[in-house]
Amino acid sequence: MDINLLVVNVGNSRIAIGVFVQGALEYTRRMSVAQLEDLPGALAEAWGRISDDKEAEVAGASVNPPLVGSVEQAVRQATGKHVQWAGSELDLPMKVKTDEPKQTGVDRVLGLAAAYDLMQKACVVVDAGTALTVNVCNDAGEFLGGAIAPGASMMLNALHDNTAKLPNITLSVPEKLVGTSTEQAMLHGVYHGVRGMVKELVENYATELGVWPDLICTGGDAEVLFKDWELVHAISPDLILYGIALAYTNHYITHES
Repeated sequence: MDINLLVVNVGNSRIAIGVFVQGALEYTRRMSVAQLEDLPGALAEAWGRISDDKEAEVAGASVNPPLVGSVEQAVRQATGKHVQWAGSELDLPMKVKTDEPKQTGVDRVLGLAAAYDLMQKACVVVDAGTALTVNVCNDAGEFLGGAIAPGASMMLNALHDNTAKLPNITLSVPEKLVGTSTEQAMLHGVYHGVRGMVKELVENYATELGVWPDLICTGGDAEVLFKDWELVHAISPDLILYGIALAYTNHYITHES
């Protein structure tokens, strides 16, 4: 479906904006939620790429309810449009088979739905953001569930905030095989701890599925944590933006047929 669509993903710490032109993602921008006053201008700039199309619309997803009202206001100011939210106005593009589907984070479902739409087979999506989620679907494209853990930066912050001497450091790839300084020891613990958790979970999911699922990584920390790791099929920073567009497209195909 050759859609012209502005998509907005409202996370815990960042807001991502994307513009689909004739179905292709041609523009992205990310900003901190602390920059909310800059959002109307950023949305207006993005909307200008498709504003000539009278059928262009706005779709979004959010895991940050306190910001929804402010984002809706910014969208109306910049575009004159209403945000169609995935999971409420827009049906999610994947059947959710968790114990409480309505309580399952829409970002988790949208990322996995986008990966499945590409792979058409059982797969796992790691979203390495403020929180780190590891989610799995089967060959039928059903969201089975997953795991939620603190994100890598949150782990480092917790070490600093809850100890007397551990420093405040930024996530990066450890420099040596052994951490020979306090800072490097912290990075080793978090970096290899995350990768070890992901590997263990993927192995568990493979046992449950009976097949080895492809692993797709997204989120702000994905490049640092997973670049060039042999376990990873691809790193896709815009995966949830694609998931929002997929929800919009599938919803209107379903309701027009």
